[in-house]
Amino acid sequence: MGAKTTAQTTQECIRKLGWEILPHPPYSPDLAPSDFHMFGPLKVALRGKKFGSNEEVKIQVQMWLRQQPKEFYTRGIRKLEERWDECVSVGGDYVEK
Repeated sequence: MGAKTTAQTTQECIRKLGWEILPHPPYSPDLAPSDFHMFGPLKVALRGKKFGSNEEVKIQVQMWLRQQPKEFYTRGIRKLEERWDECVSVGGDYVEK
């Protein structure tokens, strides 16, 4: 059997933490955690930089992710939880940011 995928490793970690895995539609822009949590700050961090290759971009993104404090990721999870609550309270309708 091959190596675990990122998704498998993530799901295993979530189970170990005792978190409930909620069903998620394949495309839900109002609930996508990375869209509202990471991309904005990452965009600011990379603004104005020039890259000579995809590998350079990858390295810079990985460095940026490693430099973020634990609280950055904790806030992102909490925001997602709040968005889920909003979505449930409106019966699954679109949630404005």
